[in-house]
Amino acid sequence: MISVSRWRIIAVALATIFGILFTLPNLLPANVRDGLPGFLPKKTLNLGLDLQGGSYLLYEVDIPALRAEKLTNLVEDVRTNLRDKNIEFTGLGVVNGEVQVRINDATQVSDAAKALRQTVGAPLAGVAGGRDVNVSTADDQRIRIQFVPQAFDAESAKAVDQSIEVVRRRIDQLGTKEPDIRRQGADRIMIAAPGESDPQKLQDIIGKTAKLTFQMVDENADPVAAQQGRVPPGDMLVPGDKIAPFYVVKRRALVTGEMLTDAQASFDSQTGQPVVSFRFNGQGAQKFGLATSQNVGKRFAIILDNKTVSAPVINGPITGGSGQITGNFTVEGANQFAVLLRAGALPAPLKVIEQRTVGAELGADAIRAGTISLALGAGAIIIFIILAYGLFGIFAAVALIVNVLMILGIMSGFQATMTLPGIAGLILTLAVAVDANVLIYERVRDEAHAGRTPIMALEHGYSRALVSILDANITSAISAVIMLYFGAGPIRGFALTLLIGVITSVFTAVVITQLLIGWWFRATKPKTLPIE
Repeated sequence: MISVSRWRIIAVALATIFGILFTLPNLLPANVRDGLPGFLPKKTLNLGLDLQGGSYLLYEVDIPALRAEKLTNLVEDVRTNLRDKNIEFTGLGVVNGEVQVRINDATQVSDAAKALRQTVGAPLAGVAGGRDVNVSTADDQRIRIQFVPQAFDAESAKAVDQSIEVVRRRIDQLGTKEPDIRRQGADRIMIAAPGESDPQKLQDIIGKTAKLTFQMVDENADPVAAQQGRVPPGDMLVPGDKIAPFYVVKRRALVTGEMLTDAQASFDSQTGQPVVSFRFNGQGAQKFGLATSQNVGKRFAIILDNKTVSAPVINGPITGGSGQITGNFTVEGANQFAVLLRAGALPAPLKVIEQRTVGAELGADAIRAGTISLALGAGAIIIFIILAYGLFGIFAAVALIVNVLMILGIMSGFQATMTLPGIAGLILTLAVAVDANVLIYERVRDEAHAGRTPIMALEHGYSRALVSILDANITSAISAVIMLYFGAGPIRGFALTLLIGVITSVFTAVVITQLLIGWWFRATKPKTLPIE
């Protein structure tokens, strides 16, 4: 086992070169890194919120608002289906968390209930043949439509998951590196954005629902009467633009923002004003083309979060699947609007629960404290191992240095995030790596005391200690994987560094020290070992 084989030399050389090349960019200024040749790595470690400073936000998904919207949509579905069946009704609305409607003709109650059971709602996931609504009849020719509890629970969980993905896309488009976005509890989302010192900027992007719809303006409705509460059935009143203070629009949307494939800030070729250019997918282009073909000369409203951006007149069919949104934008406003549209709409509003800003000065202090801790820890470990085992301790110290280079190199190559707990994990890794060498050297010492020759003592020491080393490190690796999967924030930073360190420690503590001892043994051919 104590051999100087070619594969060992190549493996150690490659590991050392890799560690040096990928760790070096972290020690160089940005202008020097940019001037490096193209074939050299330039990636550096990303610093976490506790080291770099940044913004911390805690949001809560507004589940009651989501449920209210679901009930409102259900009302419109009931209205549309009953009208399609030529069934007259009154009293359609939401009562005590359910939709109720009264059928005028008693002989049509059964037909109406049957039609609604077949058309409203959607299949319920996980229940064969089940739907997410219950339709039942009541006294006075009324029909009750209720969402089943499982449907609301599933919709709430889905809304949180969708919100996390939308928030992630929005922050990614801002250029923020390594944001930490995760669920906290049942309906909360935690966001840590390192390097982003302005939480208000994040809120302006994250907090907007960005629900975009294209809805026809009801030209026959009276906006003044609608403002007084007399909104025609099937319509809704929305704030207007610079042309009109309010618009009465059809509640049913022609096209929604989910059908957009792209949105970019640009400039109008005629006026030079900032606009947002958009493009629909195939389904959206078809619907938009059909709607504009059937409503030439009428106005449609472009509505974002229940506010009218603009309400242009349809001069002709728009069949190309693309267009422009004008809304008296500034350049920055057009860019923000485009970012929101590209990232998609939130399924429900988000409410800010907590907001914190971590200053860069605190991060610099944490880096300084972490660096000092790492240097003191590594120095103490190296001094101990050299005092305890002499020459073999020097070999272990060399392996330890290569170990640190490999850990930092791997994390830099993947642009992992280094946090203060990550530095703690690095220090712990060094102690674990030295512990492996202690196991080996003590086993070698025992074998030498038992009367074995130096070469046999080394062979047996390494082979028998290796089992204990693997057992200990596999256990640590399993713990690190569990923390990495289930942990959050600082725990994940600690677990990531520990997991990488476990893998590199086994390599450096066993392979590198074996190679160094092998070289020494071949060069000196000692009669006794220096640790006896």
